[in-house]
Amino acid sequence: MYTEYIDIRTDRKNALEKAKRLILSGEVVAVPTETVYGLAANAFDEKAVAKIFVAKGRPQDNPLIVHISELSQLDGLVEEIPEKVKIMAEKFWPGPLTMIMKKSGKIPSAVSGGLDTVAIRMPKSEYARDIISFCSVPLAAPSANLSGSPSPTRAKYVMEDMNGRIPLIIDGGECEIGVESTVISFVGEKPRLLRPGGVTLEQIESVIGKIDVDNAVLNKLEQGQKAASPGMKYKHYAPKADITVVKGSLEGFCDFVKDKNCFVLCFDGEEKNFKNALSYGKIDDGQSQAKRIFDSLRELDEMGAKTVYARCPDLKGMGLAVYNRLIRSAGFNIIEVGK
Repeated sequence: MYTEYIDIRTDRKNALEKAKRLILSGEVVAVPTETVYGLAANAFDEKAVAKIFVAKGRPQDNPLIVHISELSQLDGLVEEIPEKVKIMAEKFWPGPLTMIMKKSGKIPSAVSGGLDTVAIRMPKSEYARDIISFCSVPLAAPSANLSGSPSPTRAKYVMEDMNGRIPLIIDGGECEIGVESTVISFVGEKPRLLRPGGVTLEQIESVIGKIDVDNAVLNKLEQGQKAASPGMKYKHYAPKADITVVKGSLEGFCDFVKDKNCFVLCFDGEEKNFKNALSYGKIDDGQSQAKRIFDSLRELDEMGAKTVYARCPDLKGMGLAVYNRLIRSAGFNIIEVGK
């Protein structure tokens, strides 16, 4: 399959028209969002959605997120809209927040991973919303990478993974946030955080009060447990290199890696302490880490890294989302040094 590339920033009309033609004819198109690039298909077209799984090499039981461009599209996609969902939508939509509710009969099983729920978000990206509006259908879209590899924050990484697998990649520039959306379930007695992302736990709780945090945010999904959200699988976002997350002080980290033949993923300004090092953001700035983490994981592969030890971020604010991605990229290989 030939994969066409269009930059929506310079060729908007052409990008929108081709995206619409392909999506409404049952094809898959890579689109930019503020979080990461997504592989989009008509959320009502089960055959089109199946092509997403084929392109990604993604397990069929992994649910997708349905993207809308305006609040009115939520009607008909879910059985009911809980009051707290309305409050959250008012505060954080459009934005990097996905909310899970009981699905309506319009949502195909392939979209929900066989669950009776559906995950929905309204992206902040103007390009993403323009494409959804122009197509006049909600779009089911996971990240536009091969399953298990780091999510793409630039169109060139989408091309690396998807060239020959989909008919069109739309370039909207570098993603603003760099990690996928926050996912909260509003099914059950209390809202539950399933995946941390661009809207932090602290921000959420400042609006709707204390919420539960799913065990799978910081730990492996339990044996036999079905993923209720994208990004909950055991190993995810992984480069070709073997990653180990190292908790502890910089001094302890330096002592630990000093005689090892390895690459180091560290914070800005720490590179001078190591032979082969790459920074993924400022030590006290989860937002800068989020923007860099996936690019850094791909760059490690470009550098030929085989073994990587990664400095552990703080778990506050956006740091929780970064840590969540790091431990999955490492397959939960985590050690602590300097005790």
